[in-house]
Amino acid sequence: MNKVIISGGGTGGHIFPALSIAHALKKLNPEVEILFVGAEGKMEMEKVPAAGYTIVGLPIAGIKRSISIDNLFFPIKLIKSLSKANSILKSFKPDIAIGVGGYASGPMLFAASMNGIPTLIQEQNSYPGITNKILSKKATKICVAYENMNQFFEASKIMFTGNPVREDIKDLTNKKSLAANYFNLSDSTPTLLIVGGSQGARSINKAIHAGLEKFHEAGIQVIWQTGKSFFAEADEKIKKLNTNKIKAYDFISKMDLAYAICDVVVARAGASTVSELCIVRKPSILVPLPTAAEDHQTKNCLALVNRHAALLIKDQDASATLVNEAIALLNNKPKQLELANNIAPLARPDAADTIAKEIVDIINRKKSNA
Repeated sequence: MNKVIISGGGTGGHIFPALSIAHALKKLNPEVEILFVGAEGKMEMEKVPAAGYTIVGLPIAGIKRSISIDNLFFPIKLIKSLSKANSILKSFKPDIAIGVGGYASGPMLFAASMNGIPTLIQEQNSYPGITNKILSKKATKICVAYENMNQFFEASKIMFTGNPVREDIKDLTNKKSLAANYFNLSDSTPTLLIVGGSQGARSINKAIHAGLEKFHEAGIQVIWQTGKSFFAEADEKIKKLNTNKIKAYDFISKMDLAYAICDVVVARAGASTVSELCIVRKPSILVPLPTAAEDHQTKNCLALVNRHAALLIKDQDASATLVNEAIALLNNKPKQLELANNIAPLARPDAADTIAKEIVDIINRKKSNA
């Protein structure tokens, strides 16, 4: 029986691809044993068990970019995490360890490589973080979603796969009327979807909050994922407008339906979001998070913008321009069609299956050489 560790998390952008890989492995071999390793207190500790998998948490946390006393505890947490990772390896005895990004991925894959266990990195971004650059030295394979990654990784290890996405968004056929019923909206009214990632995006939220009256006056429907911290503020504003055409949610679980009914998407430019937008072929306005490591969201976004497949608004300009740009795009069908046509060829709907097959191949090669 094959045994696989999948490590990482922190945000939906890491968790959902990890789950997609797990599902693809189960399709190949229902008997495969999968153990997730995440970071204590992070959302994977809730989302992974909800999807039916076992997860173990490491006490790891990231280094804060601002001066913080928490950074003094980072070395201690790292040492404890490496120790626990080694304990997990001894008890679970995996055939391979997969890293999908996030705090837990670093110590888990480092421990695996030090113990002679094959590792596979699923690099989601167009510009890798320092942890994956270090881990890549001993990695067996690096699955990437963007071209020209040989400037960061050893070319012989790279496999272009795309990023795994949620299975339910791959086919939105005949879902629009179902979505209209689910959200209690019209299926024939221009609709804007706003997603700031699984935890929300403050600059986007502030801009949308300030411009809700404009959407209301323009007769535009809005589905708005605010994140938990901004939901109460958004909900209060919507109630004051006394409209049933603007819906706020702290988290949207039925993203396939949200994509199905919307005409335009406003979002951050996390790797998972960008990959989903390519799959669903939606005209998009992207507002990259400027504080993301190595400014990778801007680089993800430019991979689309340079192909005329999305529009870019800088985070600092969101409050002044985002609402007006969104309304303008919703009223411009030819531009929507241009963006949709240009983003479609970038989709990689079989990414999870391709990665799962490579994982099995690595395990089989290891066992045949044993």
